Amino acid sequence: MKDTQILSAFQELAPVPEAAPVEPVLVFDACQIGVVLRAVLLVELSVAVVVLFVATDLQDWVLRLSLATAGALPGVLGWVVLACASKRLLARLAPRVQYVAGVALGALAGAYGCGVLVVAGLLGNAPWVASACSGALLAALLVGALVMRAKGRRPADASARLAQLQSRIRPHFLFNTLNSAIALVRAEPAKAEALLEDLSDLFRYSLRDQSDAVTLAQEIALAQRYLAIEQVRFGARLQVQWALDPRADAVRLPSLLLQPLVENAVRHGVEPSESGAEVKISTQCRGAVVVIKVTNTVPAGPGPAGQGLALSNVRERLALMYDVQGQFRAGLRDGVYQVRIEVPL
Repeated sequence: MKDTQILSAFQELAPVPEAAPVEPVLVFDACQIGVVLRAVLLVELSVAVVVLFVATDLQDWVLRLSLATAGALPGVLGWVVLACASKRLLARLAPRVQYVAGVALGALAGAYGCGVLVVAGLLGNAPWVASACSGALLAALLVGALVMRAKGRRPADASARLAQLQSRIRPHFLFNTLNSAIALVRAEPAKAEALLEDLSDLFRYSLRDQSDAVTLAQEIALAQRYLAIEQVRFGARLQVQWALDPRADAVRLPSLLLQPLVENAVRHGVEPSESGAEVKISTQCRGAVVVIKVTNTVPAGPGPAGQGLALSNVRERLALMYDVQGQFRAGLRDGVYQVRIEVPL
């Protein structure tokens, strides 16, 4: 299994880093490309519908829409810039205060858009109050949508943690791990102790309260613990390669995002193959984007059929956190299955 873009390197197991301190709660985040696109689309559709009430024909509608856009577009972009620049300040406030701040910024953005038209000489009698109220209303709609989106992430995270916990304590995995430890107790007691410590770390990580996001370094450390356990079980059949870019360690991910991908690689690549398989986990920082790959060779034949629940769960949680900025692709080619994730740094 080769990857010409990333050099493979075996790395020693690192202790699982402690969970990052809980960050202040932000009920809506405007610092995303998807939010900018939705805000512009919402305002433009609203302006287009309002202009229909006063336009006499198609040409008049186009002219009036162009004039309204000249004021609305700077206003909505101003709201996004202000909301994004105030992100850390807003996170320190109570949720209700954040809602009010978002609406107030919308009113300010509406007045700003009106001011742009006045300065450009495109508007005589400036409707300051109407513009501010319109901006506040549209901002309230956008903030409400963002808040509902943020709330939708919580049950997805809870379901993912429960699914991963059930996966780790399934009798098959637990029995094989304990059986391997028992076999090592007399011959290699130090190795048996390390195996049980890795198992304990997996349980402790799954049972403790997870924050909304963790670092890639934490996810890598957890995957290393899991693969260390499976290495004892499969021996030479499991060939693990790590190609890790230290610059990507600080990127934030939904908790327990990488673990199901590694488990899938072992289950569908190593378990059904008598000769074993290669599993490779690589990370790379490419400019402002971090690329994460989980690759495994697969045995000839159909192999064990899966329902794709793990992949669907990862894809949905990644979309909830990063929207259009997070990319997820998976596919089989020439006997190699690869999952590729791209997230902003």
